[in-house]
Amino acid sequence: MNDYDVVVVGSGAGGAMAAYTLTKEGKKVLMLEAGRDYDPKTESPMFKTNAEAPLMGAGNVDKNFGFYDATVDGGWIVPNEPYTTAEGSDFLWWRARMLGGRTNHWGRYSLRFSEHDFKGKSRDGLGADWPFEYKDIAPWYDKTEELVGVCGTNTGLADMPDSGEGILQPPPVPRIPELLIQAAAKKHGIPVVPMHRAVLTRPKDDRQACFYATPCGHGCSIGAAFQTTTSLIPLAKKTGKLTIITNAMVKSVDVDAKGNVNGITYIDKKTVKPVKIPARVVILAASACESARILLNSKSQHHPNGLANSSGQIGRNLMDSTGAGLGARIPALEGRPIYNEDGHTANHLFTPWWGHEMQERGELDFPRGYHFELGTGFGQPGAGVSGDIQGYGKFAKDQVKKTYGSGVYFALRGEMLPNENCYMEIDETVKDKWGLPVAKFHFKWSKHELKQIEHGLKTAKMLLETMGAKFTEPLPSAEEAIAKGGEIIHEVGTTRMGSDPKESVTNQYGQTWDCPNLFVMDGGVFASNPHKNCTLTIMTLSMRNSSWLATQLTKGNV
Repeated sequence: MNDYDVVVVGSGAGGAMAAYTLTKEGKKVLMLEAGRDYDPKTESPMFKTNAEAPLMGAGNVDKNFGFYDATVDGGWIVPNEPYTTAEGSDFLWWRARMLGGRTNHWGRYSLRFSEHDFKGKSRDGLGADWPFEYKDIAPWYDKTEELVGVCGTNTGLADMPDSGEGILQPPPVPRIPELLIQAAAKKHGIPVVPMHRAVLTRPKDDRQACFYATPCGHGCSIGAAFQTTTSLIPLAKKTGKLTIITNAMVKSVDVDAKGNVNGITYIDKKTVKPVKIPARVVILAASACESARILLNSKSQHHPNGLANSSGQIGRNLMDSTGAGLGARIPALEGRPIYNEDGHTANHLFTPWWGHEMQERGELDFPRGYHFELGTGFGQPGAGVSGDIQGYGKFAKDQVKKTYGSGVYFALRGEMLPNENCYMEIDETVKDKWGLPVAKFHFKWSKHELKQIEHGLKTAKMLLETMGAKFTEPLPSAEEAIAKGGEIIHEVGTTRMGSDPKESVTNQYGQTWDCPNLFVMDGGVFASNPHKNCTLTIMTLSMRNSSWLATQLTKGNV
């Protein structure tokens, strides 16, 4: 049986966009998903409140982001699917394990990478440049934003390239605390502008506009908050060209007697039996580290170090976003009249990186940049109560009511540079339930990231104090404050693209140098990891590269 033009592994940002693009071009696609089927239209607990959940909806090992989070089987710990870390390393690996992957629960921040981001090495000599320029991908960003539905505004800032005219949907109105943050930041010459987010503020195809009532993290049955299970996958299905098999844990990409890719083997998780599928073309979009694990486990006589790994770069260049945060209570926000301030749940405004010129002048002691995501306002009450609440009864309740919504939190997300201490390999001594050798992680932040965190904490403190906050304790050290590797869930770089086959795994189209009919279309191909959420760029690259692949298939070149 060889009825498919392309076999796609993964149904998240990269895999679903590849399937959508290829089926729209008339290609028959088989999609393999390691997790179970998932339908947000029937399964999303949109209107459930924390008060209805056990432990007031608090997170636990099975539901890291709360009882009603949209993830069904995934997390940093997945039963029967261990991973290991090297001595002295601390790394957390998130697996979604559901149709739609991480797009069911991601933050939906959708920031374009800029000219600075694609050519970082040319500017400061660190890391690697991408094998194309911003102008090459800009039209594809427009196409992706239009299809996905991204709200925001063009700011004209160097860190935020403008979208094409009419592409962005209108952003939601800033909340009162966000306007206070904006005013404080303006005093220091720091921009605070509308966040670009993949949430519809206007209806689109079968998806409805957001009505600002439920947390995006619960999943979105009306399709306003972007996830592939309410958009790209249904749209691809409508072509009649897409077949999906769930609970398919890919074991290996297979090769023929000459070492050429000719199929894929997966384990049916229900029968625990291997299934072989012939394939003309294979696209791996299982997530950066899962795709790398598949390639490293796909050893053969022709590929003894793993498939498509003649460069030795598979698993190397592992990067995550940096993460840290600082918050305080703002007296001016206490005792406000309480009203629904949910909006599209995440921050309506944020602080993009403003330090490019300072770095060019040598005024900062770290390269690259970071941004601040803002946490504030009247959110849905959770399991905990912040602050030093005294007493009982009405006395305690009055304190809670007075301080409710008065907190402001700056969440830093920054760029990490690749370093020789950060990589993944295969742990041949440990196997998962399906008999597959697991990933082993090595991870260590460099001085660049620690200096960045130090600067970010000082800046956040300055802004909070400008708003009236008081601090009695010193700031934590960067080593104490920085998140663990993998904790921000932005891991990329393990199968990076480039222009030199000796230093990269794929070319600019995600096509592996060693195997012309094998592609990677997830975050593994990233040559750098700018401070911006990676999902928009994963989808944009996947659309661009799948369009190129469709043309090559039509011409008979692949």
